[in-house]
Amino acid sequence: MFTNQLNPIILNFGFIPVRWYGLFLAIGVTLAILIIAKLFKQKKYPVDLALDLGIWLTIGGLLGARLGEILFYEPVYYFSHPIEMIFINQGGLSSHGMTLGLILTLLLFAKIKKISIKQYLDILIIPIPLLAAFIRIGNFFNSEIVGKATGLPWGVKFPLYETDPVFRHPSQLYESLISLSLFISIYFIYKKYGHKLPPLFLTNLFLLLYFSSRFLIEFVKADYQTSLGLTMGQILSAPFIIFSIFWFIKLKPKQDKSNFSY
Repeated sequence: MFTNQLNPIILNFGFIPVRWYGLFLAIGVTLAILIIAKLFKQKKYPVDLALDLGIWLTIGGLLGARLGEILFYEPVYYFSHPIEMIFINQGGLSSHGMTLGLILTLLLFAKIKKISIKQYLDILIIPIPLLAAFIRIGNFFNSEIVGKATGLPWGVKFPLYETDPVFRHPSQLYESLISLSLFISIYFIYKKYGHKLPPLFLTNLFLLLYFSSRFLIEFVKADYQTSLGLTMGQILSAPFIIFSIFWFIKLKPKQDKSNFSY
């Protein structure tokens, strides 16, 4: 067992503290943009377009993630402390809000640039779980999104989370490992079978696997249940799971008709 006494602040320049969360977020975003640019180059898509998309998606995803945290999880707190809405380096990003932010940003980008974004989605989605893995490590350093109490050998105490800490599931690390596994799996499928897969296959595979894992891991988180008996994370994950399942159900008849094999 382990007591998380990690200082969330790396350096403190007085007014602007540099936090581990911000560092891991920056690493994740940078790697995501580099991977997208590399894959665009391999597909002979315009690399400039990849960089433009990277900038747009970074801004739109962060805005969506922050707004999701504010509106879905802690509206009372943030509307009582409005200045803290802009302090994303301290944590507080919603993966569901980020997903919605990315979707809206892609639609806006396609409309402004007058391009079809569909052909790029399966590449753009590949580094997203890698980014999520780094964000969850940042959450661990911040002692947030902790799990329920546990007696398992890998339980962690979070003194920054509570004054009388108990050993809890390190749910942030669970999610980080799951997200990293998803990134490796989706990247492998893309490299091995990408030329055989129908458009949006990887996108919907990500939605199904990521949000299904999010739904399940909520059972070990310390989040309070809503009146529906589910956590907010489970409620927000359900539409993405349902959408992706219906997409694969709809794909099956098309596959049989075209004798497509993947």
